[in-house]
Amino acid sequence: MTDTPQRALGRKTIRPSLTPRDLMSEAPELARAFQAQVITLLPDAFPGVLGHSLTGRALQDGLWQLNTVSLREFGEGKHRNVDDTPAGGGAGMVLRPDVMGQAIAHARARMPARAPLIYLSPRGRRFDQQMAQRLAQEPGVTLICGRFEGLDQRVIDHYQIIEVSLGDFVLTGGEIAAQILLDATIRLIPGVLGNASSTEEESFSNGLLEHPQYTRPAEWQGHRIPDVLLSGNHAAIDAWRREQSEEITRTRRPDLWAAHEAAKGSGK
Repeated sequence: MTDTPQRALGRKTIRPSLTPRDLMSEAPELARAFQAQVITLLPDAFPGVLGHSLTGRALQDGLWQLNTVSLREFGEGKHRNVDDTPAGGGAGMVLRPDVMGQAIAHARARMPARAPLIYLSPRGRRFDQQMAQRLAQEPGVTLICGRFEGLDQRVIDHYQIIEVSLGDFVLTGGEIAAQILLDATIRLIPGVLGNASSTEEESFSNGLLEHPQYTRPAEWQGHRIPDVLLSGNHAAIDAWRREQSEEITRTRRPDLWAAHEAAKGSGK
């Protein structure tokens, strides 16, 4: 089972090595690229939306690489079973620790040692912009997509897996969540967006929601672009945008506003 190949996506730029590689049995690594790896029962769901727009172009250009590891290939018996009934009884099925353990061992052998191992789970820590920024600075990440009632706790404990949640809701599986996490992370990799200032001025980058945006025409359906944005006075424009961000955050996200005020008070 340990020789199960990964499905690799991205430009095949080979990192120089003295050891010959069999390109048919091993996914070539992209030199200095962010390595994204997904353990899933639905490998054909990837790259999905990640293969389009800026993330898709960055994938083609070799700024990051995506590998999928099919959990089914490590299943038990003729039918490749990956789950079993919950210990102690109850509804649904649970992903088996022996099956997931083999998949993780196979996957991690091909990843940088410091790349985080993350399980998409409703009970995990809430994913936010700060986490995306930290992940973008890593050499890569391995994501585990849950299914059914979840993953045997012993696997989580043994591998010290980080549990991450997108919010207080439940999906049928972790594949959509994995794509969201990767999209938020990959767009922060240098060169993906092209304009570094784009990530500095958007929502959450400074703890506040983003200010309103406008573009031509100057008047539409009786609504005009605020005069300050057409004034050419960049100091006044910056001040207006800051005021708008603060007001929107205060009224729409009191939790973010409280955290912002607390950070200001502590001098952070």
